[in-house]
Amino acid sequence: MSPFNNNEADTSETVFGKIVRRAIDADVVYRDELVTAFRDIQPRAPVHILVIPNKTISTMDDVSEDDEETLGRMLRVASDIARNEGLGEEGYRLIINCKEHGGQEVYYLHMHIVGGTRLGRMIAQ
Repeated sequence: MSPFNNNEADTSETVFGKIVRRAIDADVVYRDELVTAFRDIQPRAPVHILVIPNKTISTMDDVSEDDEETLGRMLRVASDIARNEGLGEEGYRLIINCKEHGGQEVYYLHMHIVGGTRLGRMIAQ
């Protein structure tokens, strides 16, 4: 089975679910009761860190009112990590992809923190 499992019904078996459960190793930079953050193994920028909820959520479209605290924590942690990585002065980008047309490859909600270089336009014109 591919670690990039796109089966939305079984997000716990994605690579991200395994990282949360500590079934596989990751370069974790932050972990608490709500979220986990770790370095991307295929970075697209000098700094590329993923922030994921510890609770299984497949996509942004699956977020409920009960997830507000977790989503708020994801944003606050992303900001703290970006500052700790030296990105605060020059800036960085936070990205959440949703489903196929949004470019989501792993069906487990995740936010990318990317920076450390000038980033291009979000969408090519």
